[in-house]
Amino acid sequence: MNEIVAAATGRNAAVAPTTDSAEVLAGAGSGADWLARYGEALMGVFGTPQRVLVRGSGCYVWDADGNEYLDLLGGIAVNALGHAHPFVTSVVSSQLATLGHISNFFTSPTQVALAEKLLGLAQAPAGSRVFFTNSGAEALEAAVKLARRNSTPQRHRILALDGAFHGRTMGALALTSKKAYREPFEPLPGGVEHVPFDDVDALRAAMDETVAALVLEPIQGEAGVRPLSPEYLSAARALTREHGALLILDEVQTGIARTGRWFAHQWVDGVLPDAMTLAKGLGGGFPVGALVTFGEDASTLISAGQHGTTFGGNPVATAAGLATLHVLETTGALQHVSDVGAYLREHLSGLQGVTAVRGEGLLIGFDLDGGYAPAAVQAALTAGFIINATGPATLRLAPPLILTTGQAATFLEALPSILTTAREATA
Repeated sequence: MNEIVAAATGRNAAVAPTTDSAEVLAGAGSGADWLARYGEALMGVFGTPQRVLVRGSGCYVWDADGNEYLDLLGGIAVNALGHAHPFVTSVVSSQLATLGHISNFFTSPTQVALAEKLLGLAQAPAGSRVFFTNSGAEALEAAVKLARRNSTPQRHRILALDGAFHGRTMGALALTSKKAYREPFEPLPGGVEHVPFDDVDALRAAMDETVAALVLEPIQGEAGVRPLSPEYLSAARALTREHGALLILDEVQTGIARTGRWFAHQWVDGVLPDAMTLAKGLGGGFPVGALVTFGEDASTLISAGQHGTTFGGNPVATAAGLATLHVLETTGALQHVSDVGAYLREHLSGLQGVTAVRGEGLLIGFDLDGGYAPAAVQAALTAGFIINATGPATLRLAPPLILTTGQAATFLEALPSILTTAREATA
């Protein structure tokens, strides 16, 4: 292994190999050293990383300098079972040691079994199908193609919502509303229109027989954890059905028990989409996503040869998905997520400086009484907590679904001091 690392780093004479594989895996070196190397080796699309993390266990991670953090972001709603979950790591290791990649000229038992499991959890009708991807953005790209296959010269519009975030690849970016993400890459794929958030009248006015699909997040995560009302989701289902459009739900962030249901749309009776995108928590930290289509009408829109993927649905990724779902299903995760999420929201609502709390389960956003949320993220890091700012006055929590009330309580106890430090830093 050391020879492999040395060969890889030594191919370019300008880059001298400075560490061997054992040191890399152990996270040897200070955070400052790794950040300096990061700045010389990686594109700056993420800015400067906040810390260099080297190890995780359960809901905790440690950085290169030995500092411990309670992870209340979970890799942005990805690490459903926390870090280094023993069952998931054993299943992934075993599968990789047995059969890793086969391409989609073939299938594997894990691929078939995960598709069947998702269809069962989604209560999908006969004729429903699954297409596996590597990420949420890829699942959205597949959904855009599904919408295009529901198009005609007359039916050519795709509707999305103000505040939407669906990914950064070109089709997904066309559905995303934030100008700062969109404008540098225009022209984007056409035919997408954004309508006001949670406004049934505006949706009704926009909807007619020219609409091929309506794409919604049941809870807008990047916009600050903004839930659509049950009334809006019900109206969206009725209006799309009335006008022959597809209802596509982006459950990349809200799916896989994140809200206390397997999928967030299951909180609303009678709302069964035509398609649903998944990723993030599905693999418990291993990259895997999916497009789920409901019923024959949607499932037959894309036929053989019209879409594909090299890595999507590989044996290791789908084994990770099966392992993650097994643990969630057998440990009472849905009730646990609901209980801990309710505990957090109740106690956040009573804190000075917190003006609003939103969300469901363990996807929570809360607003502050000033524009110091980014400073609060930094103050939280110093205090040993990982959180996220989705805007100048909004913080987001999306912790591992195994978070305990005791762990949540440590954050709630520290938060007043964190907010005071952040206010003072921005005064």
